[in-house]
Amino acid sequence: MDWGNVTAEDLVEALREVDWSSPPRPFSEFFSRFTVPRSYAKWNSRLKCNLYYYRTNYFIMIVFILVSGMGFLRRPLAIVAALMTALSIAFLNDSFAGTFSEKVTRSVRQFSPHLAAKMRAPLTTCYSGRPSAKRAIHICGRPRWVFVLVFSSMSVFLWFASCGIFMVSLALAIGLLATFIHASFRTPNLKARLNTFREEFRAVWRNYSEL
Repeated sequence: MDWGNVTAEDLVEALREVDWSSPPRPFSEFFSRFTVPRSYAKWNSRLKCNLYYYRTNYFIMIVFILVSGMGFLRRPLAIVAALMTALSIAFLNDSFAGTFSEKVTRSVRQFSPHLAAKMRAPLTTCYSGRPSAKRAIHICGRPRWVFVLVFSSMSVFLWFASCGIFMVSLALAIGLLATFIHASFRTPNLKARLNTFREEFRAVWRNYSEL
């Protein structure tokens, strides 16, 4: 994949659809080699490649800064708020939303099969025997945006109640800045390129199997 030709919208769409259940990259790889990009094109391509390849590491790093980097461990509500924020962001990913819904529904089915049946996602509308390309994501039988809105609202309330929005904004800014600096100077390795090709193959195969 030529990351220089990938737009910001394409990157966001790829991060929304890709599987986030894979474990983070080892620290020895995450902090192995840093170089200054020799041109703007090189920096642009490197930034997008690293954001995609180290997505799990960046997510954990930002949550860690929110929880402990600003001294939030002294405030239990701040820890709950950070977890709520992480969940509301994770729900935006298709794979996580589907896995979460499946596990919750399976747990509910053990003591209430009738309630679990109501938590199933509605059937998608098909045209000419093919499913819609942009299917709506449901969590426990409800549209995804309902869960995102509820968890986001709860996290904002808890942030205000625990430590104030200024501390949250400062911690989030530090986390995003650390992510930006690492993604700009971390030299993409061969594993990152091979992983990109593998993800491309999976996406093509998934689209082919849906036909």
